[in-house]
Formats: sequence, C-alpha cells, structure tokens
Amino acid sequence: MPRERGFKPLPKRWVVERTFAWLGRNRRLAKDYEENPRVSEAWVYLDMLRLLVKRLARAA
Repeated sequence: MPRERGFKPLPKRWVVERTFAWLGRNRRLAKDYEENPRVSEAWVYLDMLRLLVKRLARAA
C-alpha cells in the first residue's frame, strides 16, 4: 500500500482550529481574566453568537 506524502488537513480538526483562531481574535478571550468559570463560558457564548450573527448578516 503506497504511503501518502504531503500535508492533508483533517476536515473536523480544521473547523476546530479555525474556530479557536476566531475566538483568539477577541481580546477578552485571549487571556482568562475571570475568576468564575461561568463568566468565562458566557464570554465564549457571546463571542460565538457575534460570529454567527456576522456570518448570517453577510449571507443575507
């Protein structure tokens, strides 16, 4: 069986890495300043909502 050469990104991993990169663009999420984990989780949800609304607005 021949071995494949070269770079071939895995589909699901690519989505996860891209999402983490988008979240990293938010300065609030770049470093964890919150003491309460629920507040940090809320910021992640807010940023994901912001990304979703931005994509939906662009598609409309």
